Amino acid sequence: MNLPTEVFGEIVVAHTPEELGEDQAEQLVEHLTNLDKSKIIVDLDGTETIDSEGLAALLSVRDGLVDNDGELKITTTNAVNRKILEITRLDEHLEVFDSVIDAVKSFV
Repeated sequence: MNLPTEVFGEIVVAHTPEELGEDQAEQLVEHLTNLDKSKIIVDLDGTETIDSEGLAALLSVRDGLVDNDGELKITTTNAVNRKILEITRLDEHLEVFDSVIDAVKSFV
């Protein structure tokens, strides 16, 4: 999986695909854990559907980053994605921001 990414100094912003499910989850983890940066923002705005495998992938990436003194933050303005994060209580384990800029600023 080759995700569109942006780099802000030591921070990488990865924009997820339209679907983040079982087929994409393993590739997402592999892609994000192979980046040479330890501060990653995952932008879910382009994602229309997320299933349990996609959510587990986000937690797996976060755990790997935390183990190596890194951080994972999530951005989304998509109301459905926010609701999924709230219902699953992942918003209690992942920092969720409304914009990429807010997430980038939070690393400072």
